[in-house]
Order: sequence, then C-alpha cells, then structure tokens
Amino acid sequence: MLLLVTAVKLLAEIALLALLGRWVLGAWVQRLSPGTGRHNVFVWVFDTLCRPLLRGAAWISPRWVLRAHLSLVAFCVLLLVWMAATVAKIALCLDLGVQACR
Repeated sequence: MLLLVTAVKLLAEIALLALLGRWVLGAWVQRLSPGTGRHNVFVWVFDTLCRPLLRGAAWISPRWVLRAHLSLVAFCVLLLVWMAATVAKIALCLDLGVQACR
C-alpha cells in the first residue's frame, strides 16, 4: 500500500511540475518573441505532456469553465491529489513505523 501511495504522489508531483513548466516557459517565450511559441520544441514537449491532464480537467469541470482556465483546474485537482497522497503516506508511515518509510 505504501508503494501505491508513493507512486501516486510521485506522478502528481511530475504532473504538477509539467504544468508549472508549461506555464512559465509559455509566459517567457511569449514575452521574448510573441507569436513564435508554437515553433519552440520545449513548448511543444510541455504541451504534449500536459494534454492528457487538460483533457481530464475538461472532463470533470462544468461546461461554463473557459478553455483558458483548464490548466488552473488541472493544477488544483493535482494539488488536491498530491495533498491527499501526502496525508495518506504520513498516516501509513506512522502506522508502519518510520524505518519502513525510508
């Protein structure tokens, strides 16, 4: 069970960092050279990584949520998943003992 909780926590961390990287890199490229963001390979990689997350956010959010806000919805959902996995891992570590969690 500890392995499952740790895996969920790790996947949430990777997805959160991908969304954050997409936002930061997109803003930086847009500021440096407006209109050329789609031709940047790194922006394309982050868009490809985040596409399933944005589809999931569109699936769970109501229709009145704007498409531009789906990344914020995905970030908030992943943040909740990460916090739940962290609380579950702490509870498991307290039950199993600290030595089992190292």
